[in-house]
Amino acid sequence: MLVGEQFLSYNGEVLSFWLSNPKHVEGTADKTMNLYVRRMVFNRDTKLFVQKSSGVFSMRASHLKIEIICCSCTTDSRTGIILPCILMKKQKHNNVVKYLLLLLHSSNQFEQSFHFKLDYELKEDVRLFTGPSVLWRHANKLFYISSKTHTVLSAPIQLSSVVWTGEIKNEGAVVLGVRTACLSESEDEDEFSTSDKAIWGSEFFGYAIETQKMLSGTCFMPHAYSRVVSSVYVCKNEILKKQPRISLVAVTHKNQLIWFQDGLPKGVCELPYEKPCSVKTAVTSTNDLLFIVSFASGNICVVQRRDSLQVASKWQKVKCVLVDDFIGSGSEQLLLLFKDDSSTDVLSTFEITDLGRVNYASGINYKHDVPTAKGFQENSLLTVQALETRLQAGCTSVRELQQHLGLKKRVILQSCRALLDLVEGRTHVLPTAKEVKCRREYRSLLNAAELFEGLVSLWDDVENPPHSLNKETSSSPDVPEHFIKKLWQRVVADNLVVGVELTELFYLSLSDVSLSLVMDQHFSSIFPVIKCQNKIMKLNKAFSALSVSSNQIEPPPKKMKMDFHSKNDLKKEFPKRYSRLQLNGAKTVIAVTNLSPLLAFHRVCCLVLLHAKKQNHRDGSLQESKKIAVLCGKILLSLEDISSGKYSVKMFRDNSYCTGSVEDILAVLAVSVRFSFQIVSSDCTLTPVNSWLLGEMECTPFKECRDNIFCHKAGNVYGTVFNWTLKNPFEGVLTLFCRNLTVLFQCLHSLTRVLPPTCDVKLLRSGSKGVLTEQLALALEKEMLSSRSSFFSKESKAKNSLTWQNEPSKTINDLPVASSLDSEEGVQQFRKKLQNEREVCVLSMNQTMNGALYRKAALKIAEAQLSTDTTVWRLS
Repeated sequence: MLVGEQFLSYNGEVLSFWLSNPKHVEGTADKTMNLYVRRMVFNRDTKLFVQKSSGVFSMRASHLKIEIICCSCTTDSRTGIILPCILMKKQKHNNVVKYLLLLLHSSNQFEQSFHFKLDYELKEDVRLFTGPSVLWRHANKLFYISSKTHTVLSAPIQLSSVVWTGEIKNEGAVVLGVRTACLSESEDEDEFSTSDKAIWGSEFFGYAIETQKMLSGTCFMPHAYSRVVSSVYVCKNEILKKQPRISLVAVTHKNQLIWFQDGLPKGVCELPYEKPCSVKTAVTSTNDLLFIVSFASGNICVVQRRDSLQVASKWQKVKCVLVDDFIGSGSEQLLLLFKDDSSTDVLSTFEITDLGRVNYASGINYKHDVPTAKGFQENSLLTVQALETRLQAGCTSVRELQQHLGLKKRVILQSCRALLDLVEGRTHVLPTAKEVKCRREYRSLLNAAELFEGLVSLWDDVENPPHSLNKETSSSPDVPEHFIKKLWQRVVADNLVVGVELTELFYLSLSDVSLSLVMDQHFSSIFPVIKCQNKIMKLNKAFSALSVSSNQIEPPPKKMKMDFHSKNDLKKEFPKRYSRLQLNGAKTVIAVTNLSPLLAFHRVCCLVLLHAKKQNHRDGSLQESKKIAVLCGKILLSLEDISSGKYSVKMFRDNSYCTGSVEDILAVLAVSVRFSFQIVSSDCTLTPVNSWLLGEMECTPFKECRDNIFCHKAGNVYGTVFNWTLKNPFEGVLTLFCRNLTVLFQCLHSLTRVLPPTCDVKLLRSGSKGVLTEQLALALEKEMLSSRSSFFSKESKAKNSLTWQNEPSKTINDLPVASSLDSEEGVQQFRKKLQNEREVCVLSMNQTMNGALYRKAALKIAEAQLSTDTTVWRLS
């Protein structure tokens, strides 16, 4: 490849520009440098690029450094003809830089359009556009010069980047860029939070050069995208009913390509490489719109827009990519010129494609290809057209399914609102037709925003803040008036932890307790139910055996497969079961959810709902449990609070103790994974373990529960909680609560270096043996009660069905046998009674049961057996 060689496509031709080395002029001390151009066209017979013509332009190069800055095709305002345009730089020794703009005509003659001098070099956002004109950015100011003015002019604006220059109807030449947001006099910059400054501190705008008119950036894209956009390409602009209708595509610093239409996002695509720097378009023979994205690393990808944006192809080590009709088919193709160190001619390694019917690549010998018959070509074309028709029909079906799913989603949303109104004791009012229309328009914005994982922050501008935290209770008669001791929240790493501390009396009457977080109706267009994980924890101050009840792993020996088609809730993968020991101490119910999605809303108000089964005890036996849902209160979350550390966990050293509160301790343990290890030493004591915890791991005990100790050691292990219990000097149990397995392995690696070589370390199942034994006893008792209640229910219903007419209690033994046999009528009556008693005996021995009743009984027994099996497996 020649030094400084640049390529440009023009009317299906490839123009190659390069500079020669300086040469002495005979008879003088001057030097000259030549600018060469060659026109290359694609030969469809040889499938190679051949030179069509060439040209040269000579320049004096004495004491000058000459470079090619950029080249582009622009409109000559004198004739209206689009011509290739080249910007040259001549740098002198006195730091004066001269720039020269050249036009190339069809005769390969160069014309000097104009020149200008600067005391600095053009480095940032240099663009060529109609005129021809040159535009650039320097010191956050916009400068330009054209063939009409021949003078460098400065625009009265400040900007941080230029993302596009081009023509817009009724506005002329327009520059799109990003600048620092201009605050009004009533707004103070210090009043904005850090997150607000990141979003509202910059704005997207347009500037019409000829009229010096500012254009609002909202007609191109929403305001919040301005801080992430790196390049833009305006695909379509028109005036409809005196309003601009603009369609554009943008690439962002978050490696996304976003399609905007009339100022609203309509689609997004994740890009396969980092640092996208430019985007252009191509329209293929199948009328497909392709977006070609170039990356700083030299990679290229093509995004196809049909029903959605998808990456269609990608290439690496690309010198440049050009778009034009290189094969003369009447539609555009992509020309990819690859980097090849083994060849000086870049055009020797190329590929022409439209991701469809056109595909030519260098290095393939097309001369020896068997010529394809004309009839076969026609059949292939018809086949492709039929496949495209089927594909379009499939896309139509997909759109219909998406609309159907959207309808289902709206029904679920309305049902959730009705449920919230029911829980809060409000009257549910159906929306009017006008409200439905407004919500549908607003929903279209949110559905587009949901596509952008890295850009959802544009919805941070909530006008009305959520309600203040008012504790509300359900009006259900089964729930006492004051059943909550405390409702709290903490932020631990990327998790939001919400805890509800219940009163002892109320908690003892519950089972299968869980929490759910529901978005307040200020965000009713978003699906309100937040996915979270539930845990029930107890933390005794005297004894630090911390019990965590969560969804346990199903034991592998038994897998139950049932399909009863009943209305029971069979969606829980593993049912929760808590022992009496846990119920006596575990009073705090905790929900853990991912914090990142909630941060998109700047301010969030969530309702905290408690779900449980309330147990009813009658005559000393457990009766049918009733499901209840109780509103515990509301929590508020904002970026300001998180930034200020209001809800952060605070663990500090204070006189050899860790000063974390009970809520802080529970929050740390809730997001941690628990592991217990039995350590046995046969020939020496285990005193090194305690020294290791207090010394190398820098642990200090909690003031609230001193048997649990917190690790203050810097690094990944910071925040790990340990519990070391010695059964005797030679045996103990070490329990770790750590963030992930990496931290666990680091702790174990450090521990094994201080333990004696003869020590045996064994991983234990979760839960102490005493607690699990108690759970097993309760599970067996419940399994027996379930079987007995099902049997007695069946027996009582069978007896009721076998009651006989008017004399249910009389049998044959109740009748005087001698007197009844004196007459023929008495004999017939006795015979009838005897037959009835025989039938009763047969029916009682062959009792049947209703199918629904049997399924209900079988499900109860199966759940009880599964709980028993789970406990036995954990004990083993």
